[in-house]
Amino acid sequence: MMDALQIVAESVSQARTAQMDWRKKSVAERLLIVGSFRALVAHSCESLSSTASSESHPPEEVLLSEILPLLEACKFLQNDAEKLLEKSSLGGRGRPWWLWGVTSQIAREPFGVIGVISPSNYPLFLPGVQMLQAFVAGNAVVWKPAPGCLPISQAFEKILHKAGLPENLLKVLPDTLEAGVHLTASGIDKIVFTGGFENGRSVLERLSQTAVPAIVELSGSDPVFVRDDADLETVVKALQFGLALNRGRTCMAPRRVFASQGIIKELEILLHQKLENSNARDSRHEQSAPDRKIQNLITDAIKQGARLVYGEVDESEISFPCVLSDVTQNMSILREDLFYPILFLLPVSSEEMAVTVSAQSGFALAASIFSKDLRAAARLSQEVKAGLVSINDLIVPSADPRIPFGGSGRSGYGVTRGAEGLLSLTRPKVVQLRNKGGVRHFDLGAVEMGVAGALIRILHGRGFRTKLNAFLGLCQQGLSSMRGRRHRSKLEDIK
Repeated sequence: MMDALQIVAESVSQARTAQMDWRKKSVAERLLIVGSFRALVAHSCESLSSTASSESHPPEEVLLSEILPLLEACKFLQNDAEKLLEKSSLGGRGRPWWLWGVTSQIAREPFGVIGVISPSNYPLFLPGVQMLQAFVAGNAVVWKPAPGCLPISQAFEKILHKAGLPENLLKVLPDTLEAGVHLTASGIDKIVFTGGFENGRSVLERLSQTAVPAIVELSGSDPVFVRDDADLETVVKALQFGLALNRGRTCMAPRRVFASQGIIKELEILLHQKLENSNARDSRHEQSAPDRKIQNLITDAIKQGARLVYGEVDESEISFPCVLSDVTQNMSILREDLFYPILFLLPVSSEEMAVTVSAQSGFALAASIFSKDLRAAARLSQEVKAGLVSINDLIVPSADPRIPFGGSGRSGYGVTRGAEGLLSLTRPKVVQLRNKGGVRHFDLGAVEMGVAGALIRILHGRGFRTKLNAFLGLCQQGLSSMRGRRHRSKLEDIK
């Protein structure tokens, strides 16, 4: 029986061999498999959703939050991938004059073997889109699913093979931490990692040893900015939805709500009523190691002046969702990536303060703004540091398959999905051809300093006078050079 190191090494080797043939296929041929996969998933969506479901993520939620957007991502690839990946030629416009006769062509080439390390909260949609884009771009994939997610990974692999994906182009590893560690040191060509900040940092530390490039989507601690003119009923519905979806186990779930003193009390009351009426409270959870940390953070925040608006916390148990109000910027709980249905209400004196305090957490994945004044909301969106900003909505708009998704800071870097996500799984390759024009640059002594300086000022100097003087100087140097050549020619004739 092979150990994890052997399994990873053999998987990468087999994927690399399969990719050599796969990259020779046209994008149109690769997309035929995407089309077949799309139809097969639609046909078996109910059974697939049951396999991907969990206690916090029921089958009907999987259908809408994972399978439907996955199928839309397939449709996007079928419609747009061929054009996005085709070679492009640069014409003469914008070409430097001294490169006259040179034509340039830009092609997109696959990296080779892409390693995908995926999370447990959305075990189908998140890695599914990443892998489909990798295949369409001409790559092979070695996939390390999250612990407990091997059944849905194997079901996904089975459907792909039924759709026509060549053997070994996708290799599914054991869902263990050890397999992920070995994958990062396996000579992989690129890693796509989705997970928490601490795990992501560990992955990047290992990849840095061999300079393997990566796309990392890490934690979020998403802010919600509620302007005074917002429809608070809509805001409350959105916040309740964000707390309930996958029981808060969503990287884009709302965590920090910024509102002025004038409306935050009303917001508290409406949110409490909404959660009570929806019977939102989970049964109490016995404490485990992660919950103990959360409980300590909440307890410390309460000691510093925060109020528990909804939920229960005592010495041995915690119930969700939890809503804390009167949270201030110095509380350490605001700087944690919490994968639980927890919400913090922060009173602020201005939008500028809200933006400043929000940025202090270091997370910059997504954000939401609620306002009836769409122009004001759009202006505020320009000040918010986030990869995606939704106005009068949250989470769901990010499922648009056309848009890139990714954050910055402690939320990672690089993007997946959309055109940018597809292209990020390729390398640009430039081929330049000279079919006319001179190559005087091969003779480094052919251009004098004065001539070069004059040419630079003509092309890039500021003002008509500067350009005119440079041109006159160039003409003068040309005349002097011609006289010099004539003089040398006469001396040679005399000799």
